Amino acid sequence: MCLRKIALALSLVALTSCTSSTLPTAATSRTYNGSASVGDFLTITLDSAALTLTYTNVSNGDHGTVPYTVNSDGTYTLNDPNGNLIAAYEVPNYALLVQAAKTGPNHDTPALVTAVDSSQITLATWENKSYNYMQFRTAGGGLEAGSVAISNAGLINISSYSPYGALNQNGGGPFHGSTIDASQAQQGASGTFLTIAENNGSSDTVFGTANGIFAVDTGNGAVLGLAKAASKDFDPAFAGTYKAIYYQKTGASTGQGNVETGTPSLNNATLVVGSTGQVMVSDAQGNTVVQATLTPVADASYLYGSSGQLQDPCFGLFTFRVTTANSQQDVFVTFVDRAMLFSSFTAHLPVVAGGTYDYLYGVALK
Repeated sequence: MCLRKIALALSLVALTSCTSSTLPTAATSRTYNGSASVGDFLTITLDSAALTLTYTNVSNGDHGTVPYTVNSDGTYTLNDPNGNLIAAYEVPNYALLVQAAKTGPNHDTPALVTAVDSSQITLATWENKSYNYMQFRTAGGGLEAGSVAISNAGLINISSYSPYGALNQNGGGPFHGSTIDASQAQQGASGTFLTIAENNGSSDTVFGTANGIFAVDTGNGAVLGLAKAASKDFDPAFAGTYKAIYYQKTGASTGQGNVETGTPSLNNATLVVGSTGQVMVSDAQGNTVVQATLTPVADASYLYGSSGQLQDPCFGLFTFRVTTANSQQDVFVTFVDRAMLFSSFTAHLPVVAGGTYDYLYGVALK
């Protein structure tokens, strides 16, 4: 597994362990570091007095100051003259979600930007800890989920599952595992991010907060992680109503050169989570996008245990699988404090070379 997986690995801490649901009073100006699911690193400053959002896409050079208005439901409508940033949702001093229409090296790819409060960090912040993670990308089946553990020497042990890997017979299968040495990660001049060199001369950007929120921006998308829970069981404290932004691709297929086609879109959603782990995701028009009763990964034998090949029970990571004559859907969900990551992959059956699939993923805040 390439060094890019480090991002993937470390990522596992992404909106991780804010242990208190009480957030500090929001400052007028708030700065975030973010990763787009296409693989861009962004810095964002939001000024709630001037009602402006100023951003720099470090990866492709785009930048600007965008006026915004606050909607009745607390979401933001962004009035970007360049048509790039469209909408956002924020829990101040915690996380910011942005719909972007023109990311990537060609400035033309829709992507979900997940940003967290800019804070001083070092690799030691996450050593001797274990996390669940999801990777969000705009190709290669869109998503991956699993576990990562970071030692005090900077060694990262990764165990992951990719639903797309079950379709892609040339990709080594759906389960992957590796150990990566991250001890040579370099701290950026601002002290708010780390860089990890890739073998191909590129680098991944690791950022987060001192209380454990962690993300990694890679050339292959955004890696987000949450600290593992103490138990496999769903915690009813996570029940409630969340606002989300999600990326969706329908009718996707992968062809020569691993080029993925399909119809992408970015949407807002409302998530209602019940006290026993029922989840309903509804789009802006009220249509049900995902509905599931969550099962701990530790109890999903096709992922972990007698049949599965994940090397960790991933306490705090939940899943759901529905198989019919025509499709198989895998859903993954994980929580921390006021944040929730969710993803869904649907394979169209029977599996054939060049067959199509659908996926979506997003971040929800309450």
